[in-house]
Amino acid sequence: MTSLLTEALVARGVDVTLFATRDSQTAGTLAGVCPAPYSENPAIDAKVWEMLHVAHVFERAGEFDLIHNQADFVPLAFSRLVETPVVTTIHGFSSDRILPAFKTYEDRVHYVAISDADRHPDLRYAATIHHGIRLEDFPFDPDGSEDLLFFGRIHPDKGAAEAITTARRAGRRLVMAGIVQDQDYHSEHVLPAINHRSVAYLGPIGGAARTKALGSARALLHLVNFDEPFGLSVVESLACGTPVIATRRGSMPELIEHGVTGFLVDNLDEAVDAIGRIGQIDRAACRASVAARFSVDQMADRYEELYRSLLASLSSACR
Repeated sequence: MTSLLTEALVARGVDVTLFATRDSQTAGTLAGVCPAPYSENPAIDAKVWEMLHVAHVFERAGEFDLIHNQADFVPLAFSRLVETPVVTTIHGFSSDRILPAFKTYEDRVHYVAISDADRHPDLRYAATIHHGIRLEDFPFDPDGSEDLLFFGRIHPDKGAAEAITTARRAGRRLVMAGIVQDQDYHSEHVLPAINHRSVAYLGPIGGAARTKALGSARALLHLVNFDEPFGLSVVESLACGTPVIATRRGSMPELIEHGVTGFLVDNLDEAVDAIGRIGQIDRAACRASVAARFSVDQMADRYEELYRSLLASLSSACR
């Protein structure tokens, strides 16, 4: 999301400096101290380089009209040390234990939620801005196939086991893709079901394999067990024409138009029933919904509007 927003803003003439790892690619001005992502260099201590990275931003704060933080709560602690206004996009809360950091700085930092569902009742927000995707990166498949799809982390939160059970009860083959984030869960609930006939596991996939998987399914099963803040795979599937059957939790009612782009369900019985009715969904309507509601340009429009509004109000207050 940071990259998509950066490139969209640069394309419309905004002067953007992107603080990221030094191997990052951008049309903006790249500023970095950390040579590569933490996960790619075991010699890097993540905590040390995170502090160096954040300090690098705020030491140069006077050069910018505004700082947009997409790096969670650590940069908040620097916000009162500079005069430059700070916007922070909150990409979900990993735990309520981090809430005190956000609460402490809500009078200084302007918070953006990625869905109305993810707004914490104890925090003040400047806006809700949904993620956007490049529609051209997700080819439309008007036909799909008879297979169902699970696309996400292999973790109890994401409902991998529920997808397997639901597909089996519906008599449909399930294709699964995603990283294994919980090895014990994978070993107990996913691995025993994989046989490549009724359940196939593709592992983590990207590029053309990713978009092919998203588009060549009858439906995406997104039977999550937590209040998901957004759900990119949902929007990406819809962009490819694949309707979504999702648990009615978190942001899902904001992303899925029930009966138009998929179905919202409250239990596995309803999920099985929804599979039987998925033929009622127009795949072209799924893509049209993303084009109308979740494009990169719309995301960039909302952020640019927020930036200009905040800067105008701060300017007025200083007069």
